[in-house]
Amino acid sequence: MNAEAPYILAIDQGTTSTRAILFDAGARPVASHTIELRQIFPANGWVEHDAREIWQATLACCRSALKGVPAADVAGIGITNQRETTVIWDKATGAPLHNAIVWQDRRTADRCRALKARKWEPKVAAKTGLLLDPYFSATKMEWLLDHIPGSRKRAQQGEIALGTIDAWLIFNLTGRKVHASDVTNASRTMLLNLKTLKWDAELMKLFGVPERALPEVRDSSGNFGEVDPPLLGAPIPILGVAGDQQAAAFGQACFNPGDVKSTYGTGCFVLVNTGSKVPASKNRLLATSAFRIGKRAVYAIEGSIFIAGAVVQWLRDAIGVIKSAEEIEALARTAKDAQGLYFVPAFTGLGAPYWDPDARGAIVGLTRDMGAAEIARAALDAVCFQTRDLLEAMAKDMKRSGMRAPKALKVDGGMVRNDWFCQRLADLTGLPVDRPTVTETTALGAAYLAGLAASLFKDTKDIATRWALDRRFVPEMKSSVRNTLYDGWKAAVERVR
Repeated sequence: MNAEAPYILAIDQGTTSTRAILFDAGARPVASHTIELRQIFPANGWVEHDAREIWQATLACCRSALKGVPAADVAGIGITNQRETTVIWDKATGAPLHNAIVWQDRRTADRCRALKARKWEPKVAAKTGLLLDPYFSATKMEWLLDHIPGSRKRAQQGEIALGTIDAWLIFNLTGRKVHASDVTNASRTMLLNLKTLKWDAELMKLFGVPERALPEVRDSSGNFGEVDPPLLGAPIPILGVAGDQQAAAFGQACFNPGDVKSTYGTGCFVLVNTGSKVPASKNRLLATSAFRIGKRAVYAIEGSIFIAGAVVQWLRDAIGVIKSAEEIEALARTAKDAQGLYFVPAFTGLGAPYWDPDARGAIVGLTRDMGAAEIARAALDAVCFQTRDLLEAMAKDMKRSGMRAPKALKVDGGMVRNDWFCQRLADLTGLPVDRPTVTETTALGAAYLAGLAASLFKDTKDIATRWALDRRFVPEMKSSVRNTLYDGWKAAVERVR
């Protein structure tokens, strides 16, 4: 342990907010600061962020979290971020050339359909573990190069950078010296070959993305350069980087094949560790990089739900039935038994296992005696039902790989602070739900990755001993009731497709 630098600063740049958390050498949070992120909706199904705003919020959060702590006492920085969201910028000036295109954005749905019609999906899936969907970065990068005059030529000349949010933050934090990404973020672009963990020449040609514009791919724990000293007061090394879902799995100590976690933030993402072999889902799930440290590459199967906590935000901001996200638990508790009421929150299409970018949200089964409480409960139920969708598909893939289906579900993210939701999740999935003492495991995972490189932690076994259970929620609902409700959910989904 480095006694001279006993802190790790974790940057958690998410879809709806930017946060910095300062952890001590025991991985305990000691200070934090959060800034909400403005959402931009230029057209139906389009979602953007202001990349400058993301950078300024990141800097402000870091400075606030470090108040009273000398920057020289920070052993390293870990970065975790919303994945797939794509930024394009001028390498010389650092200026973004367009708003960031967010992972939820659907503008390239037609392009994905055209590629599917040309039978590209099997080859893309075999190389990247991903399906042809607007969710991923490659078609976003292609769209930006197609729509910003002269940008493709400039990208070929090495004047323009393309990258996910981690690369954008690293570039700015290092004073424009480093253009790099880690394997987990790179594996979500649809340009990385999952077997070699290198950029794939055939896919770069398919999408017209020059390699000179892409970041260097590095390990998840290791050197990403140093912070430009004037920014935070010292040249703090950036030592850990991972996409938010992989960071959450790392923070949940999912280090062994079969370990599974589910994160409830803006979206919901279930990820199961599959070990050193590149998995291949036969059930419309994704294969992805879990992390790479040194020569050890670990993979995972993942299921992605686009709307989870975002439906709570919608109830607050668009409908006004709650004033804060925390109020939804009390409101849902008051709901009458509303059999037949389903909320399918397909605001930006449906993710796994449906992959339907054209689906749109609906509330099905409304009657005159239903109101805000019943709709709030149906919104939370939708997150539970979608989790079951993923778990059922995942169990089939795990069985094919010789792994046992999960016996419990480790959960994290903002939504799991809600006890009613956790119990409902256990009831509607039929699995015990384990909530850890630290629910912000995304930032914790980034801190662990940086701490490993800084020698604050010995290895993943050392990290695993630090995981602690806060509460286990055991299913109380009869399986016959659970299955009847789930059948109704599946029927409701078919009505919006």
